[in-house]
Amino acid sequence: MSRQGSRDTAPEVAVRRLLHAAGMRYRVNVPVPGMPRRTIDIVFPKAKIAIFMDGCFWHGCPEHATQPKANADWWRAKLDKNMARDRETTQHLKAEGWTVLRFWEHEGPAEVAQSVTRAREATAKPGYRPSNHA
Repeated sequence: MSRQGSRDTAPEVAVRRLLHAAGMRYRVNVPVPGMPRRTIDIVFPKAKIAIFMDGCFWHGCPEHATQPKANADWWRAKLDKNMARDRETTQHLKAEGWTVLRFWEHEGPAEVAQSVTRAREATAKPGYRPSNHA
């Protein structure tokens, strides 16, 4: 597990490159306000937009998640805990007025960047309120 990359994964970097090329400036690997030991992958702090690029295995993708056969009970508990932590983080950020966008690592970087761009544009509109969608 220690060799698993948790930062600057290929999907994250691909999305960041597209956002940067579109003229958007953001921060990366920012601590979740009020929640120790948790970070947001891509952040637009002023707009309060938090973007998470979730790995299919570690975060329980309904399409691509696999179940290890060795030590199955331990892995199931570990992965369930990861998913519960994701839900808790999303709820916390939304309660603080953030827009939270979660994407799977298998989603196309161009589509992810388009979704982020739409969210970014929406926050610039008068009367904007964050949605309740994750």
